[in-house]
Amino acid sequence: MPARYLSPALEQLKELAARKLGEHNLSFQEVFSYGTPRRLVLYVQGLAAFQQPVVKEVKGPAVKVAFDEEKKPTRAAFGFAKSQGVGVEELVVKPVGPVEYVFAVIREEGRPAAEILQEICPSFITELHFPKFMRWGEGELRFARPIRWLLALFGDQVVPFTVAGVAAGRQTYGHRFLSGACLTVADPGDYFEKMRVHFVLVDPAQRRKVIWDQIVALAAREGGEVQKDEELLEEVVNLVEYPTALTGSFDEGFLKLPPEVLITSMREHQKYFPVFGADGRLLPRFIAVSNTTDSPVIRRGFERVLRARLTDAAFFWEEDLKTPLIQRVDALKKIIWQENLGTLYEKVERIISLSSVLARMLGVDERQKAAALRAARLAKADLTTSMVFEFPELQGVMGREYALRQGEEAEVAQAIFEHYLPRFAGDRLPQTLPGVILSIADKMDTLVGCFAAGIQPTGSQDPYALRRAALGICHLILERGLTISLRELTAAAYEGYRGKAKLAVPMEKVAAELEEFFAQRLRGIFSEQGLPYDVGEAALAAGGDDLYGALQRARALADFRRRSAAAFDDLLTAFARANNLSRKHRSLDVDASLFLHPAESALYEEVARVRAGVQKCLQVRDYQGALAQMATLAAPVNNFFDGVMVMVEDAPLRNNRLGLLKNVVHLTLAVADLSKLSS
Repeated sequence: MPARYLSPALEQLKELAARKLGEHNLSFQEVFSYGTPRRLVLYVQGLAAFQQPVVKEVKGPAVKVAFDEEKKPTRAAFGFAKSQGVGVEELVVKPVGPVEYVFAVIREEGRPAAEILQEICPSFITELHFPKFMRWGEGELRFARPIRWLLALFGDQVVPFTVAGVAAGRQTYGHRFLSGACLTVADPGDYFEKMRVHFVLVDPAQRRKVIWDQIVALAAREGGEVQKDEELLEEVVNLVEYPTALTGSFDEGFLKLPPEVLITSMREHQKYFPVFGADGRLLPRFIAVSNTTDSPVIRRGFERVLRARLTDAAFFWEEDLKTPLIQRVDALKKIIWQENLGTLYEKVERIISLSSVLARMLGVDERQKAAALRAARLAKADLTTSMVFEFPELQGVMGREYALRQGEEAEVAQAIFEHYLPRFAGDRLPQTLPGVILSIADKMDTLVGCFAAGIQPTGSQDPYALRRAALGICHLILERGLTISLRELTAAAYEGYRGKAKLAVPMEKVAAELEEFFAQRLRGIFSEQGLPYDVGEAALAAGGDDLYGALQRARALADFRRRSAAAFDDLLTAFARANNLSRKHRSLDVDASLFLHPAESALYEEVARVRAGVQKCLQVRDYQGALAQMATLAAPVNNFFDGVMVMVEDAPLRNNRLGLLKNVVHLTLAVADLSKLSS
């Protein structure tokens, strides 16, 4: 079974068994699932011998129908009791609302667990899901791999059932090469020890510990260490049944290659663990995990396979260096990026244009702008190299390495690498400003192009990794505190496609859809940072064009509510009273000559004063200060309502007063839509 199938299958098996046993009223202490590439194991501890008894209450006729005036059972009562298999004297009376009914209480004794298991055990197999299925022989069953044997025991008794023509019994097999014998298992308690004796460690957690302990010991013996790699370790655990770690070596001459090339060859292609020295540099050593015992033959085999990989890599390296990256750019004209959106060369042209827009937005100096534009020109050139063709994982990495060795500035080379970052959840972010610019430009070009072409993520389908791209942009902007107009950037990116691509969605719709798409990513980030949900919604409802500004406003609102409870209550009261009445009013126009009451003039003057103060706060992004200013409107708003009737029959007067209240509401929208707050 492929390594990536195993862990999800074991989770499914455990959940499926617990659910099925519960549905059939079979009590148990705990369910465990174990597995290796050759076997899936379900172990249920403390399974009851019988189903739990089921007590059912069946409602019958109303009491007034079941009994006559003398409280004697009627024919209806006798008929109901007979239909339920109970005596009429066993009927009980219970109220259902205001009416009393008779009920038959029926106790069903549980069936033996052995019978139930015979019925449900096949579903433990047939209801498992895998990324891909196989069919074999003449049967119709679809499973990850052909089923060779079934072991099914309840205590010391076989649970008889058949799946895919294979009958369950008490036979199993040990390690394919180190044992191979057909083994008879007396009872479940006998299984795990028998497997261990026959060179199978069934528990993945045990294999993980054995593998890592061996790796650490071997690395120390070589005078180095192995960096913890959970993904690789998980894969190796699911590739072996009887792990034996061993050390191999390769020619020191290969160390002239970039470390990433060596690491990728070992890690991605051979599933080896690279060994690093105390100084962090690669040693000409690796640690591999065999599925059998250690032997010189196996070690030489591991070394021979890696040597072939590294020899190819060295050849690609030397050949690729003969052609400067800048001379490879034209070759991108022959590579289609997306069928409706043009070639990679056209994408590079758009990235250059977007990088220039971003440089202007961020106010970078000419040197950094030049570095960003040069890196944009070269960013995709390494996709035409033999090394990246053979090792796609090294895109960007090889661009940086070739650029450095071909005389490009270090900042340009680093930006070529960084423009792919972040590549996955938790990955590092670009550290150089040209790298940040290029990363955002590349991702934004992809997002706008796909949305404009009508290619959007649906459910779990996201072939162009658009969610990851948007999340990467969010993290870049928020981590570095960048002020960027999402709508302006979207418009600039969209312009790059006009006349050169098949666009199915107009610009305005793309901008609106992308703003909501980014808002969804921000909601997740807000939650991760501990911001209350309603606070995040209030900040986003006030505008999501400035992503970093939305985060700042959400933080300010949350802090203001927590630290200044009284002022926050004043703010919310003023907003609520003004918003409730003016919600349907659209105009902000106010004519001071129509004021009839001093409270109107006072509120008008206070709104003007607060607006000026809020604008000063907004200029320096002091959102808490802006909220504090807004909170001072509580008293004049209350006085206004105490002294003025808003909904008068005189339409101009009514609209003027509603406009005044609308100005109060509109003022708060500079920070947040307070109507989204729960309290």
